[in-house]
Amino acid sequence: MPSICEEPSLFPEDLLEGSSARRPDRRWWVLYTKARQEKAVARDLLGRKLPFYLPLVKKTTVYRRSTLTSHIPLFSGYVFLYGSEAERVSSLKTNRLSRVITVDDPDRLHQDLREIHRLIASGEPLTVESRLVPGQRVRVRHGPLEGIEGSVLTRRGKTRLVVSVDFLHQGASVEIDDFMLEPGA
Repeated sequence: MPSICEEPSLFPEDLLEGSSARRPDRRWWVLYTKARQEKAVARDLLGRKLPFYLPLVKKTTVYRRSTLTSHIPLFSGYVFLYGSEAERVSSLKTNRLSRVITVDDPDRLHQDLREIHRLIASGEPLTVESRLVPGQRVRVRHGPLEGIEGSVLTRRGKTRLVVSVDFLHQGASVEIDDFMLEPGA
């Protein structure tokens, strides 16, 4: 089965660990890219050694009798930069951005991105959720997703855990059994 190699989506590897307040000279910025430029922006940021996160998910496509596995952005058009004002300006030099969005609640964005990263790392099949409506908040009690908080929704008779990036009003959901959930804070 041919596979397109997964490109770096997180630099440095420990970017989402700990608190985003660890460097007072840096903050979170949301880079809104030109169409289909997310991976190119990530490569440019990596080349400039600028801390970033581009959530990528695996997508399998069957074409004729071949199966192709690729990695696509979870949030089309968005790359998350953790940098100083000078690094934000440096990111603009890629000529691949439409605009840079200021983040008002960087700690919340950091927590949302950390949970999205854990959800992707679980390997469970994800569904992109756009323009989310708040539902009941829950926390996973046990299993590989233990500790992740999100909202619960029911789709086609199945319970799904939705982890959202509130700043974007988007998120991802994974099918989960009810017994693994408890009411959240």
